[in-house]
Amino acid sequence: MPMSPNLQGRALALLNRVAQAHWPDRLKLRKAFEKLLYSGTRAGFRLAARRGSTASSPAAPDEIFDLSLSDEQRMLVEMLEAFALETLRPAAHDADARAALPATLLNQTHELGLAHYGVGEHLGGLAGERTLLTNALMAEALAKGDLSLAASLLVPLSAANCIRRWASPEQQAAWLPAFVTGHPAPRLAIAVSEPTPLFDPHRLATRARRKGSYFVLDGEKCLVLDGMDTSRLILAAETGKGPALFMVETCSKGLELHAEPAMGLKACGTARIRLKGVRVPVESRLGSTDFDYQTFLDLSQLAWCALALGTGQAALDYVIGYCNERTAFGEPISHRQGVAFMVADMAIELDAMRLMVWRACARADRGDEFRREAYLARLLCAEKAMKIGTDAVQLLGGHGFTQEHPVERWYRDLRAIALMTGGLHL
Repeated sequence: MPMSPNLQGRALALLNRVAQAHWPDRLKLRKAFEKLLYSGTRAGFRLAARRGSTASSPAAPDEIFDLSLSDEQRMLVEMLEAFALETLRPAAHDADARAALPATLLNQTHELGLAHYGVGEHLGGLAGERTLLTNALMAEALAKGDLSLAASLLVPLSAANCIRRWASPEQQAAWLPAFVTGHPAPRLAIAVSEPTPLFDPHRLATRARRKGSYFVLDGEKCLVLDGMDTSRLILAAETGKGPALFMVETCSKGLELHAEPAMGLKACGTARIRLKGVRVPVESRLGSTDFDYQTFLDLSQLAWCALALGTGQAALDYVIGYCNERTAFGEPISHRQGVAFMVADMAIELDAMRLMVWRACARADRGDEFRREAYLARLLCAEKAMKIGTDAVQLLGGHGFTQEHPVERWYRDLRAIALMTGGLHL
């Protein structure tokens, strides 16, 4: 859909602010920003000029289902990929070792304005009616630098998406403007997973009992992204009439936060949260009248699938370069069929994963049923992302087992795709 004049103006204002910053020059991203700014201006006015003549025209047959990216999406992906490769990837090793997100990355991400894409136009953001595929592209591009850092940087956008989609208009007006005006964006975490064997998100053990003007929460959540640094939680709990989402202050009486180091996602600062008699006002329940818990879960899974695409592509690109440069018996190891076939399989699986994820997002953007597509994308990405990580380690041989190369970190992070529920939201 065409950008409205107000939305176009805010987008250009945001891009101008980024273009005037000094750090893009240091990171060699100035050219990408200028291209995005030029493309946004040109395309925006072109669409505005065509709005009157096309508003009442039916869609052409070839426009009904088209997964090709717009000029603006391509420019956004190019910019974020450059940021991922020039900034995230060099910082990933130390962030993994320290199990913390560097503060400088938070500031730079604020300049990129990622959270703006989760706030509606009427509240000063850039989110339109069809944002799922664009958000998935952003996640994929950032994950080419590092999955753990990308996930952590996308938590504010995910929280904004969750509020915009499931909160009441009054709650949106109260909570969302801070994502646009705050510096940095608010640190809100999404807590769904629970420490139970074979966790089923449809059978939440965390309970919310209504008592007068309050809900009382009891339960436990695990692997909460950015849980140690967040000030508020968007928490899923069973009410007795179905699951619901609650905005919970981490300073609430009866709420305990504990660090929960994991095998991967170390830069995300995963946390364990215990709730014992935590009282939250009735107004803290996200009040959308059409809350669909299954759709909430599907959009979370698609976010993790998009991250798997980016890191899987990074692994493929890395092993191609390694196998072409590594020699054995007087020739590159890529000349060996056993190696070449493994690399080809990685590329084939990545293309299949990408088509499944993009198709699910495109159907959701059009308002079509996408539950089946999201489920199949999750199954495929959970299995094949892990295989891609395993094969990348295998192709590097002994080097793949060391921290000299990033594939061992990508392998650890990719294992999370099959485990994580919640935490992110397209």
